Amino acid sequence: MPVAASPREAIVVLDYGSQYSQLIVRRVRESRVYAEILPWDASKADLDRIMPRGIILSGGPSSVYDPGAPYLAQHVLERGVPVLGICYGMHLLARQLGGHVVSADRREYGLAEIELEGDGGPLLAGTPARQQVWMSHGDRVEALPEGFRPVARSENTPFGAVEHRTHPWYALQFHPEVAHSEYGATILANFVHGICACGSDWTPSSIIEDSIASVQQTVGGGRVICGLSGGVDSTVVATLVHRAVGERLTAIFVNTGLLRKNEAVETVTRFRQEMGDRLHYVDASETFLSALDGVTDPERKRVIIGNTFIDVFDREAELLGQVGFLAQGTLYPDVIESAQGVGRAAARIKTHHNVGGLPDGMRMKLIEPLRYLFKDEVRAVGLALGLPADLVHRPPFPGPGLAVRIIGEVTYERVATLQEADAIVREEIEAAGLGRDVWQYFAVLTPLLSVGVMGDNRTYSNVLAVRAVTSVDGMTADWARLPYDLLARMSNRIVNEVPGVNRVVYDISSKPPATIEWE
Repeated sequence: MPVAASPREAIVVLDYGSQYSQLIVRRVRESRVYAEILPWDASKADLDRIMPRGIILSGGPSSVYDPGAPYLAQHVLERGVPVLGICYGMHLLARQLGGHVVSADRREYGLAEIELEGDGGPLLAGTPARQQVWMSHGDRVEALPEGFRPVARSENTPFGAVEHRTHPWYALQFHPEVAHSEYGATILANFVHGICACGSDWTPSSIIEDSIASVQQTVGGGRVICGLSGGVDSTVVATLVHRAVGERLTAIFVNTGLLRKNEAVETVTRFRQEMGDRLHYVDASETFLSALDGVTDPERKRVIIGNTFIDVFDREAELLGQVGFLAQGTLYPDVIESAQGVGRAAARIKTHHNVGGLPDGMRMKLIEPLRYLFKDEVRAVGLALGLPADLVHRPPFPGPGLAVRIIGEVTYERVATLQEADAIVREEIEAAGLGRDVWQYFAVLTPLLSVGVMGDNRTYSNVLAVRAVTSVDGMTADWARLPYDLLARMSNRIVNEVPGVNRVVYDISSKPPATIEWE
């Protein structure tokens, strides 16, 4: 049952530890409605901050009967807004409201078929009577709480989808956020638009307007510095902040010594034409490489790089005088993977240098206009800002640079080797016309040495890996099916043109279980 529209339209996803929570957010946003993840035990005040039009309870690895299992706070139901429980979220709703949840005789993992009962109600409106969905559960609802009725079933699950007769409470045993649920996007759109009565106001234009207003409110009459790398994230941030504060913004390009071949010269040349003296160039390569001397642990690398960036920005701020704010291009995947302020049930995958790698005692206050955006949303904002398409669609490059693509110790020599190999990978993919089809592509210098034969002589040299993936937002990715002749050209050029490399391998791992970067 729909509710009346309000000035703020947002959906909250309460995270119960599901690997799919970020997918729920993405699917909601694809319906042009803002969504945000909060931990499952978010307080009433946390929800009041967002004033959600609806709440989605994610799946999770627990059973509702596990000791210490995450629970559903009563204030969530008392808000009076529509609630949608997915998988574990369904079990929570059922148990808390008086139903009965049991361990199923037959577990359901993977594809299943559901059959609607009647018209499927408002949640399943516009979907066929039989449809494929993605199941991933061991428990199931055996008896519904009073007031609920079934609207879909599967062969193993009598209550595949349910709704309350009088309250705006809905639940699904399957995962509509997963692409394998063929009408999942429609179902979630039904929830946010038809049931929660949200409009479609989450657009690039609205993001720009909100970001500029937020920066102006935060900064007031203060001055801002922005770390400009030349990538789409930092460029969009710099553009947004400049529109908000004008000449009170200074952009700083830091040469860490960990950049791609010729990147420092190309970036500074390009942006100095547009920004003039408001772009400051800092060569801190010796500082960064010295700080990384002897460090092999990837998490430690990220923390060191994050701290060093802040040290550099602090020094530059002192030289400029009276700078109170630092703007940076933190994205939502950075926050999610770092398990910072998202879900307490979420596992930390890696510490992004700009999230968990920042020192507690930094003097400037952070401005992060993109903190709750995915990469594809940032690109849409960049195009709406009028940025060049080649810059907007540039392959992502990690903030720590080549330090996280060198497995093991980072040295001047190993950086130089990787720069040359990476340049060949990029040149060949772009020459093949695949630069826009492949989301990210790069070389990785492994710590492995292998025996080879070059010019009838034995070699014992580095193994280099090539990584190319397709993705939309970086949260999930699949390995790119590059043509064999392209891979052959890359390999041939690398072993012939890059000293110290005698073997090239191609990574065919998806994310998950791997990450995009190697580390």
